[in-house]
Amino acid sequence: MRGVLGLVGLGLVLATELLAQQTPRGGRRGCVFSIDFIGNTGSQQVVAGDTNYYAGGGVRLSCLGTSIRMASDSLISLGRQGIVYFLGHVKYRDSLISMDAERGTYHKNGEKWEARGSVVTENLQNGSTLVGPHMDYLRAMPGVRDTAEIYAISRPTIKSVTTDSAGNRGEPYVIVGDRIRIRGNDRTWAGGKVTVDRSDFAARGDSLYLDSGAGEFGVLVGKPQMRGLGKDSFNLTGRRIELTLEQREITYVKALGNGHAVSNQVDLVADTIGLDLEARSLSQTLAWGDSLRPRALASEYEIRGDSVAFDTPGQQLREVRSFQHAWVGGKADSLTRERDWMAGDTVVATFTPWDSAGVQRTRLDRLEARGAARSYYRVAESKVPGGLPSINYSRGERIAIQMKPAGLKGVERVDIHGQVDGVYLEPIPVVAPADSSASSPSQRRSR
Repeated sequence: MRGVLGLVGLGLVLATELLAQQTPRGGRRGCVFSIDFIGNTGSQQVVAGDTNYYAGGGVRLSCLGTSIRMASDSLISLGRQGIVYFLGHVKYRDSLISMDAERGTYHKNGEKWEARGSVVTENLQNGSTLVGPHMDYLRAMPGVRDTAEIYAISRPTIKSVTTDSAGNRGEPYVIVGDRIRIRGNDRTWAGGKVTVDRSDFAARGDSLYLDSGAGEFGVLVGKPQMRGLGKDSFNLTGRRIELTLEQREITYVKALGNGHAVSNQVDLVADTIGLDLEARSLSQTLAWGDSLRPRALASEYEIRGDSVAFDTPGQQLREVRSFQHAWVGGKADSLTRERDWMAGDTVVATFTPWDSAGVQRTRLDRLEARGAARSYYRVAESKVPGGLPSINYSRGERIAIQMKPAGLKGVERVDIHGQVDGVYLEPIPVVAPADSSASSPSQRRSR
């Protein structure tokens, strides 16, 4: 009984001394420790007028008047230095986070908590987690800092949880970097070989900034790359990639400077390329620029202009629009690489779905140029099999070309409006050469 009373007495002394050493002399008041539990050992040691404290067998502390709770197997408190060491099965809890680690250090000066060894931190407000070997936590404190901050190094991993409008949690983004800083609930900085992954996309870069709160914005720099991993897969690169978010969900991606986007339908380059995402699917692609004007290549066409737009709702190509110096070319000839083309201030290509041998595809249905419209297309000559085609070049205010129905190749109808002119060139029939047997003996000898 005397041993138990002695341990309780030591705990009361330790608590009293800790409270006394933490009572400010006119400065800002930080955490004032209250000892909630000491297991089976405790002692104090006076060194050069300073008193240090030791406790073991399980220790639990709290900060008076706050939600902060700390626990560990053992504890060392250095009085004047204002430092408390926590060793073994360390736990920290407050209203914002929970943190578990192998070791922890509390610095009264600056209200800083250091966690080391297998650190696991959870944001209790949004469910996001951070895991790594080395983490510093600076809690919010009036007069010192208005927002809590976390610093982590040695490639920590963040799982940033998404939520919908109803508050339901979705699949998290997994963010990894050499070093990470988090401010509050929603602002994150990551540097050094940064990766951002989820089942529908993967992003890479040297540095990342992400504001998933009021800013709803992110940016990836340093050879950034973003790949869509769904059915409508794509690969996007540029000097800088910007992200727009709604409810922590990425809804728009923009590559600035030497933008390059490759999808299963088109290879596109431009100064700037923007991708609209709906329900994790690519619904629209926009591109514009002057130093690098948009140019899109596909198996069936080529598109150029000062700006272009591709509409792909439901992962199906529906319409392509090109504006200012617009030019749209058809499939390149296998021998000459020449394309039929249409140009104007605006060119619009409309596509329709087509079931080809049980595979859902899209095909060009209509092509229209407006404003100083021009068209160039070749017509195969049935009279001369394998011969040169006729060439049709037309101009007008508006030109519309209707393609033949699915399963048939070629143009069904061409309508030209406004001041119309143009040329139609037919090939000259090739005369077969004379029979080689009629050549002179001298010609035969010379062969």
